[in-house]
Amino acid sequence: MTKEEKIKEAAAEEVTVAAEEVTEEVEEVAELEALRQELEAVKAQAAEYLDGWQRARAEFANYKKRNEQERQDLFKLANTTLITRLLPIFDDFERAFQTLPSNLLSLTWIDGVALIYRRLQAILDGEGLSPMETEGQSFDPLVHEAVTYEESAEHQEGQIIGEVQRGYKLGDRVLRPALVRVAKGKPESEAEAGEGGGQ
Repeated sequence: MTKEEKIKEAAAEEVTVAAEEVTEEVEEVAELEALRQELEAVKAQAAEYLDGWQRARAEFANYKKRNEQERQDLFKLANTTLITRLLPIFDDFERAFQTLPSNLLSLTWIDGVALIYRRLQAILDGEGLSPMETEGQSFDPLVHEAVTYEESAEHQEGQIIGEVQRGYKLGDRVLRPALVRVAKGKPESEAEAGEGGGQ
């Protein structure tokens, strides 16, 4: 083999080795690219799973809150229904004590009935029941129910004259509107006479 052939063969060998090295590098780069794509796909899937998990966790928390609120609303409704049914009995106690003859006040059984009334009142107060004040107030259809409209020289038009049945609130909510008598303006003939007499 001549020197030239040896050089050509050495060069060919170097080219072959270089080509193999380049091929290996290209394969490594391709493998790295494939691994990067696979990693991105796994990251995307993990992010999707995390997002789904977080959404499910938030939905469950909302479900728990909603369930607790519904339970409390149901409890309030049950209490409201019971208290509404007890109010006529409470009214009967009040009417009985208002009309009780003074000669019976010293009897011990009256004290026992008064104790029952006070205990019932304490229970209702504890549940948030409060009577509505009507005396001297202006008529408000949201909390009052007018039974009669009466002429009154001592009261302004729309002012409550008297209470027929006490109204109650449970917290801020009207449980039973107060039945009231409301003052109305002077009759037109009197109003005209008052205007004409002043001239």
